[in-house]
Amino acid sequence: MEPESYLLAQARNNAWANYRLLRACASLPQPELEAPRTGFFPSLLATLNHILVVDWYYVDALEGGTLGLAAFIDEVPCKTASDLCREQESVDRRLIRLCEGLDEVALGATVRLIRRDGDRFERCDRVLLHLFEHQIHHRGQAHAMLSGTSVAPPQLDEFFLDQDAGTRCGDLEALGGTALGWSEAELWGGWSKPDAG
Repeated sequence: MEPESYLLAQARNNAWANYRLLRACASLPQPELEAPRTGFFPSLLATLNHILVVDWYYVDALEGGTLGLAAFIDEVPCKTASDLCREQESVDRRLIRLCEGLDEVALGATVRLIRRDGDRFERCDRVLLHLFEHQIHHRGQAHAMLSGTSVAPPQLDEFFLDQDAGTRCGDLEALGGTALGWSEAELWGGWSKPDAG
């Protein structure tokens, strides 16, 4: 398995998990989205916005942009779940496109991270792995927060196993309508399935 194929699968799984979580949160009344909850951030709304603004920061850096710390000017730029859905899907599309263009050279390229105390420079592959870990960490917190609401949290602890294909087909079709889409066959590209042996 080539590292770039693995990272593209991670980007697609990331988009799927965000879609499932935000779709559930969109079912909440606004007061429940804003209600105080236990976590790194004081509410579901704040937690989901943190995921978004950190994505803006890192995806821009990976694209060679200069957004830098301006990503954090407003820590809650999206006030509603529908705004969050739209903006998160947009940045998820950018991340997938970036991963679709990866090769060995791109993975080893230097990414400039603009920091308050001076720029930092990291390898592209490490920045991507850091970004996926950040997403997983805070989605887990949002998932736990959602458990205390009137909406049941969606299952997020799946990757793309063949045995689970039936549970995601509706989501992949819906994601296709937002230009995030890919087919079941495209998930793994040319990777072979394991022998039943």
